[in-house]
Amino acid sequence: DVQPVESGGGSVQTGGSLTLTCAATGFTLRSYCMGWFRQAPGNECELVSTIASDGSTYYADSVQGRFTISQENAENTMYLQMNSLKPEDTAVYYCAALSIPSLWCGGQGTQVTVS
Repeated sequence: DVQPVESGGGSVQTGGSLTLTCAATGFTLRSYCMGWFRQAPGNECELVSTIASDGSTYYADSVQGRFTISQENAENTMYLQMNSLKPEDTAVYYCAALSIPSLWCGGQGTQVTVS
């Protein structure tokens, strides 16, 4: 089962920061190209950032320069550091392997609210 668990969301003011955590059990994160996704009410699932097995990263234009994705292999954990948060970043955030589209916004997620 390649279903990680997200945590770290919360409510912050515009300009604030949060760090999201994606913890994997039963599989090794670095074996997959992993991504952070988000979905706001009424919107489609949106790709935010990815990190490949070789450490290469991708960021959506909307978060480039503000968000940083990273992975701690020893802890089998992935992070998303989010700075300079904006109200439009408000969404439920999910982590998933890019190779399993059905799970992109299909886990429990963690709510991020920016006001």
